[in-house]
Amino acid sequence: MSSGSTQRMFQLKLDSLTGKSEWVVVEGDDEDDGSSVDLATTSYLDMLNDTTRNKAYRQAIDNTVTRPCNVLDIGAGTGLLSMMAARALGSADSTVASDDKGRVVACESYLPMAKLMRKVVHSNGMSRKIHVINNRSDELKVGVDISTRADILVSEILDSELLGEGLIPTLQNAHDELLVENPDTVPYRAVTYGQLVESSFLWRLHDLYSNEICASDGIRLVPTERSSILSIEPQQYPMHCDPLQEELKLLSEPFKIFEFDFWKRPSSHGEAEILVEAATSGSVNAVLSWWVLQLDKEGTVFYSTAPKWIKLLQTEFPGNENWCDHWKQCVWFVPGKGLSVSKGENIQLLAVHSDISISYSLWAESQRNKKEHVIRKDDFQLTLSPEKIATYSDDKWRRYVSLALQNALHRKDSPLCFVLDDSIFLATAIAHLCKTSRVMLLFPGLRERGLQYLRATAETNQFSADRLKLLDHRLEYISIHETDGKKIDLLVGEPFYYGSETWLPWKNLRFWKERTRLEGILSKDAIVIPCKGILRVCAMSLPDLWKSRCSLTYIEGFNHSVANTILGACGNLPSPQEGPILPFFVWQSGESKELSERLTLMEFDFSKPMSSCSGKAKVKFTGTGICHGFVLWIDWVLSAENDSVVSTGPDHRQWKQGVKLLKTPVAVSSQDHMSSDDFHSVEMEANFDSANGDLMIQYVFV
Repeated sequence: MSSGSTQRMFQLKLDSLTGKSEWVVVEGDDEDDGSSVDLATTSYLDMLNDTTRNKAYRQAIDNTVTRPCNVLDIGAGTGLLSMMAARALGSADSTVASDDKGRVVACESYLPMAKLMRKVVHSNGMSRKIHVINNRSDELKVGVDISTRADILVSEILDSELLGEGLIPTLQNAHDELLVENPDTVPYRAVTYGQLVESSFLWRLHDLYSNEICASDGIRLVPTERSSILSIEPQQYPMHCDPLQEELKLLSEPFKIFEFDFWKRPSSHGEAEILVEAATSGSVNAVLSWWVLQLDKEGTVFYSTAPKWIKLLQTEFPGNENWCDHWKQCVWFVPGKGLSVSKGENIQLLAVHSDISISYSLWAESQRNKKEHVIRKDDFQLTLSPEKIATYSDDKWRRYVSLALQNALHRKDSPLCFVLDDSIFLATAIAHLCKTSRVMLLFPGLRERGLQYLRATAETNQFSADRLKLLDHRLEYISIHETDGKKIDLLVGEPFYYGSETWLPWKNLRFWKERTRLEGILSKDAIVIPCKGILRVCAMSLPDLWKSRCSLTYIEGFNHSVANTILGACGNLPSPQEGPILPFFVWQSGESKELSERLTLMEFDFSKPMSSCSGKAKVKFTGTGICHGFVLWIDWVLSAENDSVVSTGPDHRQWKQGVKLLKTPVAVSSQDHMSSDDFHSVEMEANFDSANGDLMIQYVFV
């Protein structure tokens, strides 16, 4: 490669239909280099559309950068904070950055973002005022990468938990190696807060043991004697809690947990013992937490991620009144059924923070020595997502699936059954329901840990573990040799792939791809469950989500329009550009309203090998309002005989839906409320490409 050639880089690409990953080389100067695929699903765009955040940072930087100095921006993103600092230095009119006026160094470790930052900085005429470094901040050396230690640190390396993006190690290294003694910082301080709540919904997200006791299928994924064998990761989970407000029982007043000062070196470990009085009686199912930023030293600029019911009372820390998706509240699940408390009772809460996370334990004072709420840890544990635990806790879902399996298995004598995905429920149910079955497991994500779990729970579910066989999921072709000379009688999947929770719904059509490669070893009368997938659509009003995904123009005076394509902007795009379809929990996406009937757009027939397909539908509006886009999901038809259907639509909180946002919101109304200015229907067409798993949507308002 010649010295004048474009920069090249490696990116990891995932084929959702095969589950395989491969490193590919992309040209660093390409306008469409594939980075947009990665960055469109990040929170960058939403963060840059957060006007409250942007204004707060601008005010704090203006209050802090008031003299010639050296400024370091860590995790610089698009360079917004760096440009604010450079402008505050008074160097915006200079053609050359000079040491006597100070300088700004922008450090960004992620190469696609560093490339984008250079474009944004250049488009604002500030390339000579900001030194962009594509490196981790702990790899910077004074005298090599930067000339001197920085007087001021500006940063935005915060996640919903506060610490998850490595805030503490980053600050430690910065204070040790990159900053002057007693530097100024933006932000200046962060304080975390918590509140104890009762919630049946939050309880179902983690306590499968208690919830499946009432299940009617006789299957026990969590045996009585091994109540912690299946669990979620013990961590804080980001979640929009405002939609749960009417369902939550607030068991305490808000309480302060930790305080982190950015202007001094933080500790890697901290503990806080907090005495919390129960405001009312109930069961503590979760600790909700949020944080408040003090951005400037004087304490005049704040930003809060508190839920709405806190913000209404929190006059001393006015926070963001707008919905945003980049920062949410966090939920820490209290093990088991929760901690029973009485009104006025004292609860002891111990909060512990590490370099990257915060954890909690709590007990009522009357149980101080018992700590009855703590569940004994099993020697072996399998962890699943809270949404998957909630699915397995859903008695209706379990009944539908069990009925479909029973109907299929009663027709077969000693059937060979094949579990295509990572469903421990299906594997357990088949072995439990049919004592003569043999069960082949693909388990592409769980692998040996999934098999180990099934062996540990086999006795409880009354089957022999030697009827299970784990296959090599990496084989290009699975032959009849791998199935011990027998053809497959029953092919099943949820479909559920471990680690695929952030995918678009149709990415789980990997199930269809796997079914296709087994075509040669399916028996003539093989039963496939689910037998069909139905792509469903509904037009919706989603004003908060649409605003968060709008194309960027000027942010606090800095043009960001060059970032729109790579960040996956959807709203206010110039023709003929279209934004991507993105995965969201619609129930967590702010204000929403269904404006049309729910229609079938396309069907996927799993009884046949995978092929490209298409479908059309005319969606009629049933309400009056502003349409911001279309929500798409897949309903899985388990059995054609009894129309047993498992839906993943927007009223089912365990699954993300695909959201196609419009470039421009459209006023719509039903035909019963005729208006010459409103649209009454939309004609939609969907095309599925079996080669890459992509789904293309076209629409015309009528």
